[in-house]
Amino acid sequence: MTENMSSKLQTVLSKSTTQFNLGAAQLVQAAVRRGEGRLASTGALSTTTGKYTGRSPHDKFVVEDEVTRDTVAWGPVNVPFSEEKFYKIYQMVLDYLEQQEELFVFDGYVGADPEHRMPLRVVNQYAWQNLFARQLFIRPLREDLESHQPQFTVIAVPGLQAVPERDGTNSEAFVIVSFKERVVLIGGTAYAGEMKKSIFTVMNYLLPSKGVLSMHCSANVGQDGRTALFFGLSGTGKTTLSADPQRKLVGDDEHGWSETGIFNLEGGCYAKCINLSREHEPQIWDAIRFGSVLENVVLDPHDHVADYSDGSLTENTRCAYPLDYIPGRVDPSIAGHPTAVVFLTADAFGVLPPISILEDEQIMYHFISGYTSKLAGTERGIKQPEATFSACFGEPFLPLSPLTYAEMLKDRVNKHGAKVYLINTGWSGGPYGVGERISLKYTRQMVTAALSGDLDNVETRLDPVFGFKVPTGCPGVPSEILDPKTTWADPAAYDEKARELAKAFQDNFKAKYADLAPEVRQAGPKLD
Repeated sequence: MTENMSSKLQTVLSKSTTQFNLGAAQLVQAAVRRGEGRLASTGALSTTTGKYTGRSPHDKFVVEDEVTRDTVAWGPVNVPFSEEKFYKIYQMVLDYLEQQEELFVFDGYVGADPEHRMPLRVVNQYAWQNLFARQLFIRPLREDLESHQPQFTVIAVPGLQAVPERDGTNSEAFVIVSFKERVVLIGGTAYAGEMKKSIFTVMNYLLPSKGVLSMHCSANVGQDGRTALFFGLSGTGKTTLSADPQRKLVGDDEHGWSETGIFNLEGGCYAKCINLSREHEPQIWDAIRFGSVLENVVLDPHDHVADYSDGSLTENTRCAYPLDYIPGRVDPSIAGHPTAVVFLTADAFGVLPPISILEDEQIMYHFISGYTSKLAGTERGIKQPEATFSACFGEPFLPLSPLTYAEMLKDRVNKHGAKVYLINTGWSGGPYGVGERISLKYTRQMVTAALSGDLDNVETRLDPVFGFKVPTGCPGVPSEILDPKTTWADPAAYDEKARELAKAFQDNFKAKYADLAPEVRQAGPKLD
């Protein structure tokens, strides 16, 4: 942060009403006192976020300056914002902070590995958002605060709305990252995930230059010491499958892969709550207690019991809780090099096998593709399931070219001999609306078999369209569901859907990665 802007921010934060590094109980008390939320029956703090119940990707910008001009992959994901407009908004944010009766500041870290961790500061208008930051980022020891010097600062002021005609934004909401000032400005939206993902974007910019692969994935470790990574977009099971009572959790969403192994970037989890049940997700269920933050979960007006099946506010209901709430987790959140890497997809076309083995250039092809499905009814205008592709399973958070991360993953997988699997947690027996979602019980059995090495030497068949190896048997899983075509009542209808999805893969790759090496382009699905 330049000296001028840094001194202005310090002046604002020097007010006597600024609250620094409050504990969870103090922040809960402040949030309730200020009318920001109420306690659920489990003790979790429940709040709502108003108009914005998810990320607002069209309102996210990166400041274009001498630091970023030649390094950021500019385009629809990384939209440039002028320095002149940025500094005007920054001053507007500082003026707004000055007007607040109370401010809340959290000082902590991103990155569990001391070699690669980054000191962080989060400044909040709302106490509940400061509690979110405290639970999601890495909490320092008391003695750490004496020498804490933030290298990046997040300022979140949901009550401050931009004026697009004046400020150069697309709406009243804004998420602006300045690598020169080392600050993130968030306004006009109360969705707390913007803080988390903006700092993930920052780490995706900084870590690769240090030889560390930053990844949108969960991670856990088995009793045998074998580490696994789970890549996947929202709704594919990344958090659910990593929260396995038989394995120790490293983290549920963001990690780095260095020369010595993997490490969590965060100190907490941000789990989806829609249709949450103790039977299927016991660790997440039990983590929703005092100190956790529920977002947009509907409570019974009388006894404040959460109704996780109610998506009337949003399907994107969430809970933020610290890793400490997960029993038997890896502490600190550092593990060895993974022996298994799992790509998760929720295929609503119902044509991908529930588990496949990826080899050689297929790994890079499917990592760059980052496929899953948008479901009918989840967004306005979607009448049928649509294929969606997000490079590296996290394209909205990648400031650099996706090829940077893909090449790094390929090198690490080859160097450390990790096995790579594509697991479909979506539909079988037909597309969404006709078939059924693959049983979580069976998915867990397939994951267990893959991570334990039980699939290393199994008999496989070659999928004629997608080209990857498909196991013909898996412990605890009916063999008939391993070949999706046999689960369809009409095999010809399956062939038609398979060709439709294969073409979507090809079209996406042709539009974005036509210049890639032929062997990578040819590792995708084939059409007659």
